[in-house]
Amino acid sequence: MTNPVFDSVQDMLAALLPSYPVMCFWPDRIAMTAKRFLDGFPGKVLYAVKCNPHAIVLRALHNAGIRDFDTASLNEIALVNELFNDVRCYFNHPVKSRTAIEAAVQVYGVDDFVVDHPNELDKLTRTTQPGHVVQVRLRTPGGVATFDLSAKFGADEDTGVELLRAVAAHGYQPAVSFHVGSQCQKPSAYAKAFEIVARVAARAGVTPVYINVGGGFPVSDAETTVPPLEEFFACIRESAQTHGYLGRTPLYCEPGRGMVADAASLITQVHLRKDNQLYLNEGIFGSLSEIVYGDMRPPLQAIRLNGQLSGEMHPFTLFGPTCDSNDVVPHQFALPKDIEEGDWIEVGGVGAYSNALQSSFNGFTTDTFVAIKGRQPGTLGSE
Repeated sequence: MTNPVFDSVQDMLAALLPSYPVMCFWPDRIAMTAKRFLDGFPGKVLYAVKCNPHAIVLRALHNAGIRDFDTASLNEIALVNELFNDVRCYFNHPVKSRTAIEAAVQVYGVDDFVVDHPNELDKLTRTTQPGHVVQVRLRTPGGVATFDLSAKFGADEDTGVELLRAVAAHGYQPAVSFHVGSQCQKPSAYAKAFEIVARVAARAGVTPVYINVGGGFPVSDAETTVPPLEEFFACIRESAQTHGYLGRTPLYCEPGRGMVADAASLITQVHLRKDNQLYLNEGIFGSLSEIVYGDMRPPLQAIRLNGQLSGEMHPFTLFGPTCDSNDVVPHQFALPKDIEEGDWIEVGGVGAYSNALQSSFNGFTTDTFVAIKGRQPGTLGSE
């Protein structure tokens, strides 16, 4: 299915006059960010499909030169392989069913996996072949990211040592991976992770065929400005050099949020106003759930096609479309004082974990996706 392409958000609104929510993607913006990773990261760049698996996103990344994909399920592996015939998928979920492993190998030719526990390695030995790559995922310190992924995944150092030795003993190619956490704002977190990698590899007496530094690359929102990507790349490069890996051991990364977050906007319409309360056709059970779970503050802009909105701003509470009283955005947002039913609100910076997380609760879902020309969705509504 081909998604419509428009010159601007206003052109889309004028053409569709949507009473339903619309997700707008800027493919050129996605390609521009992909190029920053490909040019700046000192190694191979994988895209974490879970962040946004929409075909517009995946095709934009592929057109930009991304050929490697971090996949966490058999469905994601199938999706990528159905779209492209020149890519490689990495089964990077630390916990997989035996049937999923078998299908990944036999149907899609996957030969790279992650483990963080001996029992998970045992699953692989019954299905995969010597020579396949097995990454040992290590736990890293918390407190540096919005989402501490090591609270769920990652082997401690002692277990990591034993796993690396076991991986090598089974004839696999041993690799090491870690993830400092999603929306990590401290480049130094990668330096600490490299210290752990170096200790574990030295104790195990195993040289990893590559080191996967995971994702975690953050994005700014309306209230928080994060360090530029280049600071994270520099810290990773320096840390790899400090421990003797740079130029000797390949480095991989698997960005999700940092690759696509700023390349999409959600267009939602006001269906009712009650004083300072706005009732929208999209909410936290749909594509706005990251405002709750990630405590994000996306930029908002009101749009009225016919006539001008007031320049005087007023704080509003935003309710979603479902019958559930919990369907309310937990922060107030400043919008024009005279906003009313029929006006639209453009929610910027929602390319990550938006449509990927949405449900169809109460029969409401965002199912209209369009592409917008140009590279700069940051000037909301202008391109």
